[in-house]
Amino acid sequence: MNHRSMDAAVESTAESGSVLGKTRLILEAFGLDDEDLGLSELARRTGLAKASVHRLSQELVRWGFLERRHGKYRLGMRLFEIGQRVPRQRILRDLARPFMEDLLQATGQTVHLAVADGLEVLYLEKVSGHRQVSRPSRVAGRMPLHCTATGKALLAFGPGGLFEEVVAAPLARTTPRTTVAPGLLEQELKRARDLGYAVEYEQARIGYMSVAVPLAGATGATVAALSVTGPVAPARTERFAGLLNTAGRQVTGLLSVRDV
Repeated sequence: MNHRSMDAAVESTAESGSVLGKTRLILEAFGLDDEDLGLSELARRTGLAKASVHRLSQELVRWGFLERRHGKYRLGMRLFEIGQRVPRQRILRDLARPFMEDLLQATGQTVHLAVADGLEVLYLEKVSGHRQVSRPSRVAGRMPLHCTATGKALLAFGPGGLFEEVVAAPLARTTPRTTVAPGLLEQELKRARDLGYAVEYEQARIGYMSVAVPLAGATGATVAALSVTGPVAPARTERFAGLLNTAGRQVTGLLSVRDV
C-alpha cells in the first residue's frame, strides 16, 4: 500500500462523520486501471458502509462526477471538465507541449512533463510515438521521486526539505537497480546539480533510461521537470541532455512571466 492509500485509510476513520470526506474517499477509490467499480468493491476500498456508498454515489451520478454503467460506477466527464481548468496543470502543459513534440521528433523517444506532489512524481503530460515504453506511464500517473529522472531533477533542484522527507522513510525498490541508500541518492542528486540534469538507468523500468531537466517559474524556483525516456543506451545521455537543456531554457523563459 502506498502512502496515498495509507492516508486514505486513516482519513476513512477520521472523516467518518464528514460527507465531503466520504465523497473524497469514493472518488479516490478509482485507480488508473479501473474502468468501473461495483458497489461492494467501493465499500471495501473506502471502508464505508454500503448504504452510505450507494447514497453518495447516486448523488455523484446526478452531479456528473460518476456515471452508472451496467450496474457499476465509473468516473464521470464532469471531473475531466473541471480538471482541465486547474491553472498550474493547464499553464505548464500548454507552454511545454510544443517543445515536447519537438523533443519527440528529435529523439523518437517518450517525453514526460512532471511535477512533485507529496513524495511522488505526478505526470502532467506525455508525448510518445508508436514505440512506447513497456508498462507505459500515463498522464495523471505517479511514480516515487527517488527512482525516476524527473523525480531526481525535482529533488536535486527543488527545496532541500523535500529530500529529507523522501529519505525519512525506507526507499522503495522499484527495480533491482533502484537506488535505495540515502547516501547514494544524495550523491546522485549532487551529480545532477553539477551536470544540470538528472539521469537514471533502469531504476524505474528494466531496459529503459531517462534524462530530465528542471523547469523554473517566475521566482526562479523549480516548478516541474521535463524528461526523455527510451531504451538503455548510455551514449545517448549527453545528446538527450543537450536537447532537453535547450527545450528547458525555452520553457523556463515562457514560465518566467507566468504565475504557476
